[in-house]
This record gives sequence, C-alpha cells and structure tokens, in this order.
Amino acid sequence: MLAPENTIVSFNRALQNGASSLEADVTISVDGVPFLMRDRTLRRTTDVGKVFPARQFEDASLFNWTEIHSLNAGQWFLKSDPYWTVETLTARDRLRIGNQTVCSLVDMLRLAARANGSALLDIRRPPPEHPRHRSWFMDTLWAVQKAGISPKRVTWTPDTDRGRVRGLPQSANEKLSLEEIRQRGITSLTLHYSKASHTDIQEYLAHNVSVTVSAVNAPWLYSVLWCSGVSSVSSDAPQVLRKVPYPIWLMSRSAYRFIWLTSDLVSIALVIGIFCFQNYHMIRWKMSGMQNYNPEQIVLNAVANRTNRDLNVMKEKLIFSELNNGLSSTEDISLFPENGYAIYSHGGLGD
Repeated sequence: MLAPENTIVSFNRALQNGASSLEADVTISVDGVPFLMRDRTLRRTTDVGKVFPARQFEDASLFNWTEIHSLNAGQWFLKSDPYWTVETLTARDRLRIGNQTVCSLVDMLRLAARANGSALLDIRRPPPEHPRHRSWFMDTLWAVQKAGISPKRVTWTPDTDRGRVRGLPQSANEKLSLEEIRQRGITSLTLHYSKASHTDIQEYLAHNVSVTVSAVNAPWLYSVLWCSGVSSVSSDAPQVLRKVPYPIWLMSRSAYRFIWLTSDLVSIALVIGIFCFQNYHMIRWKMSGMQNYNPEQIVLNAVANRTNRDLNVMKEKLIFSELNNGLSSTEDISLFPENGYAIYSHGGLGD
C-alpha cells in the first residue's frame, strides 16, 4: 500500500517491513522476457497511453522488453492514490516512486535472493498468437537461473506444464481435494481468506499441505488466521501486520454468546426503566381505573363523593324552599331519621 504494485520499490518496502516472501504476477514479452504485470493491458499502471497511444489497448505480452522498460510505472500511483497513503510519503519517496519503471522477473528474484527470501510466481500464459506461447515456461526457468536464486525458493503456480518444472515447489490458487493435490504434486495452496475455512485449513495441514491465505490486511483477520494455524499470509499491508506481535484478544464462542445475551437483557431493562420513569403519572392513572370514566362521570362522581353534611344542607334548602312556596295546613310529615331530615307533603304536591 506504500508503493505501486509489482515494482522494485514496493518489494523493497515489503522486505523492510518483515515480509519473508515476494508474490509477483508475471507476463512474458514478445521477445521472451518475463516481466511483472497484473493486468492484461498496460493502461492502468503505466503511461502507455502517452507513449504508445495507438497500442494502449493491446495485450501487454505483445510489447517487446525495450518498449515495456521505457514506460513509467509509478506516476499512476501518485495521481490515483489507491490506498490513501501518498500523503504519508516523504518527498524522497515520492520522487523515487515517480521514476519507477516496469520490473523484470530477474530483478525481483535477485532482490529476493539477496534478502534470503522466497518468491511466489503467478504466471499468465501468453495467448495462442504469441511467439512464446509454447516456450514461455522455458523463459521463466531461464530467468530463475539467471537471477541466481535457489529453485527451492521459487514456487510455481500455473497448472500447465507442471511436469516440466519438477525442480520448483508446486502451488495452486484454488481449493482442491487431497486426491487432486497428490496427483498434481502440489505442496502448498494460496487461497483467498473468504474461501479458507478453519476446517479446510486443519485438514490440509494434517496432510502436510501448507496454506497461504491472501488479501489479509487487517490485524483482526491476521490474528484469526494465526490462531487457525495457517503457514503464512499474503498481504498488501506488511507495515500494518508487523505491529501485531501476537494475536489480538479474541473471545471463545460461549463467552461471546454470554456477553451478547447479557448486553441485550441489560439494554431491555434500561429501556423499560426509562419508559416507566418518564410515564409514571400516566401509568399510575391507568392502574387506578380512571381510564373507564368519561368527563361527565367524573363530575357526577365528584358530586356523589361529597360529605353527608353538604348533602343534608342541600336537601334542607330544597325542602324549605317548597314550604315557602305555600304548603297547605293539612301537612303530612314523613321522617327519615336515618338520613337526618323530614319531608313535608300535602295533597297538592304529591309525595
């Protein structure tokens, strides 16, 4: 992430940050020189559109080495800043990156040999119309021999022509059965982390097949794979992983479930408690049963709940009001001692 891919400066940075092996994407030029290029064309990572505008969409393998080596392979990184790391670079680093050219396989292998490291080669076979279509593996072996690196430190990944490169360790970039691994003479696998389960890793390791997991740039993923027992990881960020001297703290499944359930229960209790606190008076009013009354009933109930003394006074006023309105001399008196008042009646008023 600190330099353009497949360049000498990027490999130097990787070795400085503790990488023990270098991984490269190899293409064969039209004149038989293996060079490092991931894409089918040169457009993304070089200035081929400026130097050879009419050929910018051609296959990269159809250029000769002189043409390829004349291209700039660093300016695109400074302009696009794919990993947002350009601002962290010094002026000297930027100048060096801006002057990078396409790297040959020989130069990369020499660098790995000087650092006592190894290399993993992902080689793209030239198309059928290419003049090196049948001899591309010989060009690759010639580069390994010229670089002076031990063949045992160079891992071969292409499935084609494995029988002709028996002197190199064999690898594959796909998940294979143990039977297929034995038939092809493969000793290691390079798998993307999304395709490498813990069970698969343990099974491969039990049968002496080393596993390298690729695209590992985060410390947590590095830690998980470390605990899974993988042989190595492939990363774009060795400067990040070197700061992880041991696996970061991880929980067991039972501990995680316990914490997760406890957190949920505490959260639910807090929500209920806050709700009850904010709605205390409303809840109390509803629990008292007053929600069954309408406003008219509340008024009537208020009147009905007045004291007996107030009711007696009101009734006495009503009785004497009737008397003042002209009761006859033949009056009947009905006593209601239990209520504490008397009712006067005569024939004109009724009971």
